[in-house]
Amino acid sequence: MKAKRRKVPKDHLVKKTPVQTWYTGKTIFVTGGSGFMGKVLLEKLLYSCSDLERIYVLMRPKRGKSPQTRIEDWLKLPVFKRIREEKPDVYKKLVPIPGDVTSDKLGISPEHERLLIDTAEIVFHCAATLKLEARLKDAIEMNTIGTKRILDLCLQMKRLKALLHLSTAFCYCDKEVLTEKVHDFHHNPYDLMRTVEWMDEKALDMITPNLLTPHPNTYTYSKRLAEMLVRDNYSKLRVCIVRPSIVCPANAEPVEGWVDSLNGPVGIMVAGGKGIIRSMLCNGEYNAEVIPVDLAINGLITIAYTLGQMEEMPKEIPVYNITCRETKRTTWKEVLDLGKATAYEYPFEAGVWYPDGDITMNKTYHTICVWLFHWLPAYLIDFLMFCFGQKRFMCRIQNMVTEGLSLLQFFTTRQWDFKSHQYQAIEKHLSPEDSVIFTMDVEAIETKDYLRRIILGGRQFCMKEPLSTLPKARIQLKCLYVLDKVAKAFVLYGLVWLFLTLTGLRAPLYEMLGWA
Repeated sequence: MKAKRRKVPKDHLVKKTPVQTWYTGKTIFVTGGSGFMGKVLLEKLLYSCSDLERIYVLMRPKRGKSPQTRIEDWLKLPVFKRIREEKPDVYKKLVPIPGDVTSDKLGISPEHERLLIDTAEIVFHCAATLKLEARLKDAIEMNTIGTKRILDLCLQMKRLKALLHLSTAFCYCDKEVLTEKVHDFHHNPYDLMRTVEWMDEKALDMITPNLLTPHPNTYTYSKRLAEMLVRDNYSKLRVCIVRPSIVCPANAEPVEGWVDSLNGPVGIMVAGGKGIIRSMLCNGEYNAEVIPVDLAINGLITIAYTLGQMEEMPKEIPVYNITCRETKRTTWKEVLDLGKATAYEYPFEAGVWYPDGDITMNKTYHTICVWLFHWLPAYLIDFLMFCFGQKRFMCRIQNMVTEGLSLLQFFTTRQWDFKSHQYQAIEKHLSPEDSVIFTMDVEAIETKDYLRRIILGGRQFCMKEPLSTLPKARIQLKCLYVLDKVAKAFVLYGLVWLFLTLTGLRAPLYEMLGWA
C-alpha cells in the first residue's frame, strides 16, 4: 500500500524573489493602516511577502470598537478577499497597537513602545489627515507634529532598516518643476508646531490665509513642513520621502477598481455619472496626474527594499515622486471624454439627471452653469421632497459638491511637471519576477480600461450598486436622456418666446407664420 504523499504548501514550491527574500522574517510598523492606501499596503505585504514576521498597525478605537475588533472587521472587506480565500492564516500576523499620532508619544503603552523599539525593522508612516479644508491646527497636529512623534520613536529603534514617510507630490505649489528633492521654505516647522500649541484657535484661523501662501490648503502646507522635519533627521535615520500624486482606485489588485471613499476623482466621476455635477473649472489640455493605488503601493514596498539594501546612503535624503511617466500622461479632456463614454455604457442607478456635464476655464460661464444646472435642480428636487413629506437632501449634497470642486480646482487649473527619475530607476533594478509581482509599469495600463474599472469600482464599493442592476440602470439612463431633451426644448422655447416678447417681434412673427 502506497504511503500518501504529504501535500506541500504552494508557497514553498515557489522560489522567493529578491524583494520577498528581503521581507522574510521582518517586523513592520505601519501608521495610517485604516486609510485607503494603508489597507492596500497591508494586504499586499501579507499576500506577496507572506513570510514576514509581523505587521504592527497603530490604531485608535473608533465608534466604540476596539483596535482588535476593527482589525477583525477588515477581513470581511473586499480588499482582503484574496487573503480570506487563499491565505487566511497570514492575517494573524496583523497586530494592532492601540494609539494615535495626535497623542503624546503616540498614545501607546510603555510595553508596546518597548516592543516596537526592540523589534521593528521597517516603518511605513502613512497616517495623515487628507482633508483639504481641515483647520490649520488639526492639519499641523496630525501631519506635522504626528510626523515628529514618529521620528522620535524611530530614533530609538534598535533594528530599523528603512523608514518611509508618505508625503504628497503637490507639497511645492510654488514650483513650476517638481523635482525629487526637499526644498527650503520660509517657515520653520518647529515654530509652527509651537504656535499651534499655545495660540487660540480663533486667532490661528484668522492668520491662516496669510500663513498658507502660496499653498491652497492646510494639507499641502502641513505636509511640506513635515518633509523638512524628516530631512532634518536624515543624518540619524535611514529614511526617505515618498510622494504619490492623486491616488485612484486599484487597477488590478487586490480587486479591480477597489476604492473605499468618494474623495478626489472618484467622487467627481460618481457625481458626474449621476448628473449632479454639470460644470467644472478645469483646463482640459493639462495633465491628469493620477496613479492607481496598487502601483503606488508596489512603489512603497520596493522603495523600502531599495532603501534597506543601500550600502551607502546618498548625501541628500532620497525622495521618490510616484507619478506618471512623461510618456504616459493623459489630459483632463481625454479623461472626461472617455469617462463619459464609459458612464453611458455602465450607468449608475437613480441618476438625478442625464450625465452630460463639461469642463471649462471660463469662470462666468461656469458660474451660470452652476446656478442653472446645479442649484436650480437641487432647489426643485428639495421642494418636491418637501411637498411629498420626504426628507430634503439635494441642497446639502450640492453644497458638499460645490465645496469639493472649489478645493479641487486649484489642481485642475494648473499644469504640473513632476520629475520621477529616481522612482523610475527602482523598477529597472528589480528582478524580472519582482517587476511582475510588484509592477509599477503605468505604460501597460490602457486608459479606457482603467476608467471602466474606476467607474465600476465607485459603483460597487462606494455606492453599493451591484452589477446585476446595470440593465435597470440603462433603462433609467434612456428615460433621463429623453427627459433632458424635452426639458432643454421647453427652456429654449421659453427663452425664444421671452426674447420675441421683449423685442416686440412675437406678434409680427406669429402673423407671418399664420399663428395669429
